[in-house]
Amino acid sequence: MSSDHAVLASEAEARDWIADVLSPTAEQWARLERFAAMLVAENARQNLIAASTVPNLWVRHIADSAQLLAFDQRDGAGLWVDLGSGPGLPGLVVAILSERPVLLVESRRRRCDFLREVAEALDLRHVAIAEARLEAVETRPAGTISARAFAPLDRLIDLSARFSTESTRWLLPKGRNAVKELALLPRAWQSLFHVEHSRTDAESRILVGQGRIAPKKRGKA
Repeated sequence: MSSDHAVLASEAEARDWIADVLSPTAEQWARLERFAAMLVAENARQNLIAASTVPNLWVRHIADSAQLLAFDQRDGAGLWVDLGSGPGLPGLVVAILSERPVLLVESRRRRCDFLREVAEALDLRHVAIAEARLEAVETRPAGTISARAFAPLDRLIDLSARFSTESTRWLLPKGRNAVKELALLPRAWQSLFHVEHSRTDAESRILVGQGRIAPKKRGKA
C-alpha cells in the first residue's frame, strides 16, 4: 500500500491525521474528547461498540468516522443523513467536525437516548434525531448519505434511494466485502460508485458514489 493510503496504526496517528486533514478548532477537539469519553462510559451500560475496540477508540471509531467527512467537504452540500447511526458513528463525529446539518436515523430507543444526551451536552444544535425505522422517516433531499453498519448494500441503497438527488454523495464503508457487494448491484447503480481504501483497516474499503438512485420497483428483483 502506498504512503498515500497508509493505515493509521496508533491512537496518536489517528489524532494527527484528523488534525492534518480536518483541522479541528480547539472547541471541536474538546467536543471530540468529550464524545469519546461519553461513548466509553455509555458502553458500560449498553453495547454500543465492541469492548475489544475501546483501547483503539480513536482509530477504530473516531478516525474511522472522520475519514468519511474527508470525502465530502463541499460547502453548502446540505443535509447529511446517517443511517443506522447507533452511537453516532459517523454522524456525531461529522456534526462535531463540521457545520453540516445532520440527521441521525436510529430505531433503538436507548441508543437514541444516548444520541440526544450527546447532542445536548455538546450543544450540537445542527443535529436532528429520527427515532424510527428508515421506512418511516419522512423523505427529504440529502446532500450526503452515510451508513457505517446498517444493512446489506443492495437493501441499504434501495431503502435510502428516495433521499437521493443528482448531487447526493454516498459514503458507505463496507469492510472487506465492498467490491463483492458492489458487483452484485444493478449496473445502473454500480456506475455511480467507486472504491476507496479505508484509513483504519488495510483490507477494508469505502464505496463512494454520487447521484440520484431510483428505488427498485416493488415486486421485482
